[in-house]
Amino acid sequence: MDVTIHGNNITVADHIEAYAQERLSRLTRFLPNISSVRADIARQHNSRGRDIVAVQITVRHSRGAILRAEEKMDMSGDTNAVKVAINGAIDKMYSRIQRFKGKRDVKRVRERFMATPEEIDLSEEVPETTTQEMAVPDAGWKEAQILRRKEISVMAMNEDEAVEQMELLGHDFFLFFNADQNQMQVVYRRSSGGYGVLLPKLE
Repeated sequence: MDVTIHGNNITVADHIEAYAQERLSRLTRFLPNISSVRADIARQHNSRGRDIVAVQITVRHSRGAILRAEEKMDMSGDTNAVKVAINGAIDKMYSRIQRFKGKRDVKRVRERFMATPEEIDLSEEVPETTTQEMAVPDAGWKEAQILRRKEISVMAMNEDEAVEQMELLGHDFFLFFNADQNQMQVVYRRSSGGYGVLLPKLE
């Protein structure tokens, strides 16, 4: 399993990198067949308060599923803020792994998006955590502007598989190519519960 640590607008000290490497390398105990783990550690400026450290962990499984979790912490001069954010992101990753390993009745989801019985037998139980989502101070209202453009790879899948990949990423929506309907679509989590699908229609 390949584990890489990247810093963005922050110098990742050797002891922090060693700590992250050691903790991230344990993930394979809870989910076999991980091909790579990447941790992106970034310092984000906040015009209304102290800077924030954000840690995003991306796990790529050998069959193609992607699991992602992120934690943000107010730095507040705390020298342990980066470690705390790493721990928080890993705790959230445990919940993604738990879903990946969980029993589901969905029959239309390929093996890519769920652990096999053999992987479950080889893995340890995911640790229980008490980490809660932490609110990040609002940077304030600004005039609408596009700040980033990102090229993404879109996979062909059905709606059930899109829901699974969205949940493994921890997102509220997910763009995918519906292989059954030969169309780009977006699945999203409804605030009232359940999921919805956006079907583009050119007018």
